[in-house]
Amino acid sequence: MSNLLEREQYTIAEAAALLKVARNTLHYWLEGSKRDHKTYPPVIRQTPTGKNTVTWGEFVEAGFLCGYRRDLKVSLGELRNFITILQKRLGTPYPLATQQPWVFGQKLVLEAQQQAGLPEALWLYEPVGGQGVLPLQPTEAFLKRAVFENDIVARWRPLPDKPVFIDPELRFGKPSIKGISTQVLWEYSVDGYSTEEIASDFALTITDVRSALDYESYAQAA
Repeated sequence: MSNLLEREQYTIAEAAALLKVARNTLHYWLEGSKRDHKTYPPVIRQTPTGKNTVTWGEFVEAGFLCGYRRDLKVSLGELRNFITILQKRLGTPYPLATQQPWVFGQKLVLEAQQQAGLPEALWLYEPVGGQGVLPLQPTEAFLKRAVFENDIVARWRPLPDKPVFIDPELRFGKPSIKGISTQVLWEYSVDGYSTEEIASDFALTITDVRSALDYESYAQAA
């Protein structure tokens, strides 16, 4: 199952579209950049690879970073050292796509935050009292989207309140609901089929179809 994280799943453009993040932004997170004679290292990858493909593990970690970019509007460069520490401590290039930091390793995350000198705006957990920890907004948002199986993120919710999933084992990693492509359901709707007719044809509930159409409306919005 851990090999799933290494699977090359998308092009950068495909992954950016699914995550609703600018392609250039995702490219920087993966490959770093050079501006004004200064080199900025990648945020996700340990070193640039020059690849235009995105592994499932990289996709999940980019999904986590989107919470900072989209919701908190903060810079992500300072996360590089923090992620590097977790990579070394957990022995994986995809520490944020595993269950360890989120379920069993909160104290490890606290230590990594402190060691990396992360500002409070980038914290994942906040210490509370003696031994307790409080998950902060980026952590809560991530855990609403990530579905763990066998210690890794095996599926991803593009919208936290909809039963639509991105599963690398289904539909080539395209969004689906109960194994049915949301894009196919959308195309049926565009062709004039009613919600009730689509639900009947695909053995889905009306709620399922509405959730799929809501997702596609969101995905196709500029």
